[in-house]
Amino acid sequence: MAATPLETQIIQLKDTILLLNRTVENLQKSLDAATAREEQYQKTEQNLREQIAYLTNKLFGSSSEKRNAPIEGQLNLFDETEETASAPTPEEFPETEQVVITRKKKTTCKEKFANLPVKKEYIDIPEEERVCSKCGSPLVCVGEEFVRRELEFIPAKVRFIEYYRKAYECRSCKKETGIPHIVKAGNGVFHMLHGMASASTIAWIMYQKYANSMPLARQEKEWKLYGCDISRATMANWIIQNAEEFFKPMCGFFQHHILKRNQAMADETPVQVLHEKGRQAQSKSYMWVFRTGEFLDKPAIVYHYEPTRAGSVADEFFRGYDGYLMCDGFSGYNAVSRVKRTGCWAHARRYLLDAVPPKDRSDYSLPAVQGSIYIDKLFETERKIHQKERTADEIKELRLRDEKPVLEGLWSWLEKQTPVKGSKFYKAVTYLKNQRAYLEMYLEDGLCSFSNNASERCCKAFVIGRKNWLFSNSAKGANASAYVYSVIQTAVANKMNPYHYLCFLLDQAPSSQMSFEELEQLAPWNETVRQEVLRRESAANMVS
Repeated sequence: MAATPLETQIIQLKDTILLLNRTVENLQKSLDAATAREEQYQKTEQNLREQIAYLTNKLFGSSSEKRNAPIEGQLNLFDETEETASAPTPEEFPETEQVVITRKKKTTCKEKFANLPVKKEYIDIPEEERVCSKCGSPLVCVGEEFVRRELEFIPAKVRFIEYYRKAYECRSCKKETGIPHIVKAGNGVFHMLHGMASASTIAWIMYQKYANSMPLARQEKEWKLYGCDISRATMANWIIQNAEEFFKPMCGFFQHHILKRNQAMADETPVQVLHEKGRQAQSKSYMWVFRTGEFLDKPAIVYHYEPTRAGSVADEFFRGYDGYLMCDGFSGYNAVSRVKRTGCWAHARRYLLDAVPPKDRSDYSLPAVQGSIYIDKLFETERKIHQKERTADEIKELRLRDEKPVLEGLWSWLEKQTPVKGSKFYKAVTYLKNQRAYLEMYLEDGLCSFSNNASERCCKAFVIGRKNWLFSNSAKGANASAYVYSVIQTAVANKMNPYHYLCFLLDQAPSSQMSFEELEQLAPWNETVRQEVLRRESAANMVS
């Protein structure tokens, strides 16, 4: 039966509706896809803006990581309870647990220059005027009056020391036999150093380059002012040969000393070596820094050059070590699996601060700022704990009491964060989650460090030098730099004058044939060595 016109029209309308529904569905899918793309573009734009702001701040902004003071009238996450609560009673905080924060006393001028010798210069009356203008009688000195004080600089002096030995003969033997009997003096102390330079000269060149960051090219010009034409190549050879023979054994002993302790720290920084077999001049090599824990006595620091950043370097250095190792989140340290790794809270805080423009670091509505406040609280508590001398057990107890609740709050806050993937804040959150076990490890032992700042300061000494002399010419030069830096920074860590300690070591000439017990007698924490270096320093300060 043929369909009526009305039925045909209804069928056409249904087909039209179906077609329109499909069109609407396709349009909705296109709209959803466009919306998703727009959201992705916005996230990408946000990440790029964040990256531009980060790089701009790195290039032109302040390098300080200090957070600005809180906004006036805005409560701190940790101060709200303290501000609203009544003052604590003495019973709540026993006398043994109180920490008194005192301002550091300003050093006086007299204290700053207490170790300098003093030469008195008298302003006197001419001898012909020492008569009384009233009666003509001679004047008699009755005292002296202080007028002023001046700081005098005495430029360095360079001279040759020529050694001669005397000869003696027996005149009686010569008279009786006609053959003289000659006796000559010995050779004295044999010159063990490479080159004609004395220990003081080589030590000064090393000190200028590795402690004062003065490249050999500048030293070459300075030596000419003293009347000495010493080329930079000659000075480089003196450094390399003497460091290789005399300082390398000390670095081996320092490594042995580090491995005996229960706390160690590590870091690394790039260095460029121009001429290294099988590598281009533009290749990036690394200077590793290993040291004892910052709270241990007898600190030792070892700089170690390697052309690679592979974790096998740290694994080889810490072979046989099973104590605590403080380091950053670099995956290469995973190769040292037998140690107890402690994470660096300074790095964790740095990741959070990188996610916040400097001008917004007081905006508590930003999640990254909130996270940094938790870590700021931990740093503040650490500072208060170490303001007094405490045993490792006391430090551990205070950390568990005062810092563990803050840590629990931080981890609880962290689980609630939903950062944009690829953003700086996403990287910070990921770092905290991945490093959580390492970041909490310091709670196990009171001698563990809270951050790796001590190692970074050792790296900074090398970085400052690198900015001046830019690169090492050869792998031998890089290794020599590592040996000298190790000796200088270990001396500095033990509060010893590095120049005079370099002179002392070059005079003593440590060798690879010496045992660790013998090298221990040359270490900067040895009391006999300390007294000898102080004697040398005092003698150098004497003004004739």
